[in-house]
Amino acid sequence: MIEGISLEDQRRPLAKVDILQSLSPEEIERLAPLSASVHLGAAEAFALEEGRCALLLLTSGRVRVHEPNTAGPGLTLSLVENPTVVAQTGFAAWPTRAVLVEALEPSVLRLLEGEAFDDLVRRNPEVGVKTIRVLGERLSTCEGRLSDMVRKEVPARLAGLILGLSEHQGVVTANGSRMIPTRYTHNQLASMVGSNREALTKALGRLKREGGVEVMARRIHVVDADVLTRIAASGR
Repeated sequence: MIEGISLEDQRRPLAKVDILQSLSPEEIERLAPLSASVHLGAAEAFALEEGRCALLLLTSGRVRVHEPNTAGPGLTLSLVENPTVVAQTGFAAWPTRAVLVEALEPSVLRLLEGEAFDDLVRRNPEVGVKTIRVLGERLSTCEGRLSDMVRKEVPARLAGLILGLSEHQGVVTANGSRMIPTRYTHNQLASMVGSNREALTKALGRLKREGGVEVMARRIHVVDADVLTRIAASGR
């Protein structure tokens, strides 16, 4: 049992993680004490170091997964907000790089060491299949972003990113715009589109001038999705 946390409080969040939802209560109970709990406040980060064989799960909150970079925010690999897999390291035959998991709001993670995950999959092959699907979708998204970095300029990449964030996170406001509730910094947005802060600021200024977005209280509001769609499709 994790010190200070009842077994029931450990089981309940794990049962909500998408790859674990098919597990019996007995399996969840067996898994709970094997997965260490990591609590992050907003803007705090957790490092999954190079060479460690482990699976990191998000049970609550929203996080950004990125590469360590002492010169800036690092390239964002994914944004994760539902109870699901955040990252895995050490399972491939080739060396893996370290990743940083930054909380965009207070978040709780569970860390499952590789041997414990292997044992779980041997007993419950469906967990392995679901994990492959989740990570496969993540890889497909990363490949799409990489393609955009090669073919599109920063304003087009930013317009596509904002459309995606609005679709998955956006809430409709009283004036009919869709607001992205997370307050992303310019550095964070730049890391998501493979750019730098200066280029990102110029690109966001263009989206504002053309009537696609407004920024109020550091939150992005999509005023005209058609404008963003046009810019994203233009590649410029």
